[in-house]
Amino acid sequence: MSTSFWKSGHTPTLFSAFLYFDISFMVWYLLGPLAVQIATNLELDAQQRGIMVATPILSGALLRLLLGFLADRLSPKLAGVIGQLIVILSLSIAWLLGIDSYEQTLLLGLGLGFAGASFAVALPLASQWYPPEHQGTALGIAGAGNSGTVLAALFAPGLAYLFGWQNVFGLALIPLSITLLVFLLLARNAPDRPPPAALADYARALRNTDSAWFMFFYSITFGGFIGLASALPGYFSDEYDLDPVRAGYYTAACVMVGSLMRPVGGMLADRVGGIRALLMMYAIASGCIAIVGLNLSDAWAALSLFVIAMLGLGMGNGAVFQLVPQRFSREMGVMTGLIGMAGGVGGFILAAGLGAIKQHSGDYQLGLWLFAALCILAWAGLFGVRHRWRTAWVPLGAGRARL
Repeated sequence: MSTSFWKSGHTPTLFSAFLYFDISFMVWYLLGPLAVQIATNLELDAQQRGIMVATPILSGALLRLLLGFLADRLSPKLAGVIGQLIVILSLSIAWLLGIDSYEQTLLLGLGLGFAGASFAVALPLASQWYPPEHQGTALGIAGAGNSGTVLAALFAPGLAYLFGWQNVFGLALIPLSITLLVFLLLARNAPDRPPPAALADYARALRNTDSAWFMFFYSITFGGFIGLASALPGYFSDEYDLDPVRAGYYTAACVMVGSLMRPVGGMLADRVGGIRALLMMYAIASGCIAIVGLNLSDAWAALSLFVIAMLGLGMGNGAVFQLVPQRFSREMGVMTGLIGMAGGVGGFILAAGLGAIKQHSGDYQLGLWLFAALCILAWAGLFGVRHRWRTAWVPLGAGRARL
């Protein structure tokens, strides 16, 4: 990382965006690591468990449009504060009143969606401070906040074992409140923010072929990351009879690699080109997931392959958002909301789909193979548009070397 990177933007805001995103993702993902304990206590089947962990993903996906719109209309910082206050309120109600039914877990999941929508705040907040040549690095660092999933996977099952899973909601309020204070003190909106997007801009973006491709590509990389992260605690428990705490450790290893590799993916894309980097990541993920789908008998072998697959998906997340500002520099707020929404929808379909397939077929094989096939389809789609992108984007200000 060159020295000019640190001089070109605003480091306190970049740190605040990362921290806000990190703790928000920890809370957004909270039902995933607690899924086995909640399902046991509330007597949920595999399909209900899958929908429970997928509900915050879908809610967060849809709410990203709202927070993205607020970030454009008000400011990224103010939108972030509003979202954080709603998350704190949702967890406070769940902790103080308790969760006693499947339906109540779904209601909590809807509220936690505001934490997942933090994506539409953190990325524009960081991006607007940095020039095009540092977009991949800046967005990779801010986007590495999805490492909050690691914190939840590592600590939530153990805390639930010690204090009960309902009290984990109360404990989560501590880092949320501290993060909100830091965000208020350190984050600053960029002085040359682009003008607010109108509702017509969202409709226009949806009609754009490039935006459709980006939404599909991110639904595979980020959707794969968060969908697998939510499903893996149940997967390791079901397939290898691991207790919730150990299943959480296995999951944490997977999501840690995926999270830490996001900024690496952005930096790699800055060096070798976003298209080339993303093609490599799809190939890695599809191969590993397809092999895991063979129903491996050894838990360590499955864990190793999931770790490599999450590495590919995590780096792919960084590569996608290295490309986005090159094509949509003036519509970054709109596109962050739309592409982030697509990523969340992809995660919902994967997490809920794996649970449904497990419930009706008895294992996860078909679901894993379908996801591997989608990774291959994304690779083929990107390979197909690469030449047009490399020629058409140069007049828009994108350098061929970064594509």
